Amino acid sequence: MLQGYGSTILDGAWLTVQLALLSMAVAVALGLLGAAFRLSPVKWLALLGETYATVIRGIPELVLILLIFFGGQDLVNRIAPLLGHEDYIDINPFVAGVGTLGFIYGAYLSETFRGAFMAIPKGQGEAGLAYGMSPVRVFLRILVPQMIRLAIPGITNNWLVLVKATALISLVGLQDMMARAKSAGDATREPFTYILLAAAVYLAITSVSLLVLRYLERRYSVGVKAAEL
Repeated sequence: MLQGYGSTILDGAWLTVQLALLSMAVAVALGLLGAAFRLSPVKWLALLGETYATVIRGIPELVLILLIFFGGQDLVNRIAPLLGHEDYIDINPFVAGVGTLGFIYGAYLSETFRGAFMAIPKGQGEAGLAYGMSPVRVFLRILVPQMIRLAIPGITNNWLVLVKATALISLVGLQDMMARAKSAGDATREPFTYILLAAAVYLAITSVSLLVLRYLERRYSVGVKAAEL
């Protein structure tokens, strides 16, 4: 039925999973940094974080991917000769995809993390300081665990959207699952079969992700509901 293209599609699926996981790691790091900037009492940092979140969330993902990939490649090749490198630099599509998706979804996660931190009562951090804990320990032992619990629903939504957005990276040359499904469909003249297969694999990835994230949400909520009652 798949005419020998099944293994090719699975290889592309594994590449898609790697792309999504690494992009999410970059997005989480940028999201935490963006949230810290937006909550900072330093005005220019708060403005920088707010600008990042507002601009990136206001432009479609496809436009940003094309802008960052081709614009970034052009910028690199303009700067390289100034540093003594004369050869043309071709940016790896996988690296570009990770950086681009991480940069885009970092803006969305900055809002998720900002809201989660703001939902934690200020008195809890103050109580930790009153007990003699250092600010770093208060942040890591008191604030972060509660922030994660509050942020998991938002993280879940962003992760699901990010997984689906990986299909857009095929437009810049990455041979991910979507690109391989399209190639197989063109070669066999059965595009519906392979696009449907890709859709089923995306659904499987997101379904497994939901199970894992719901487990984490329950894990981080242990004792919380009982305490509220």
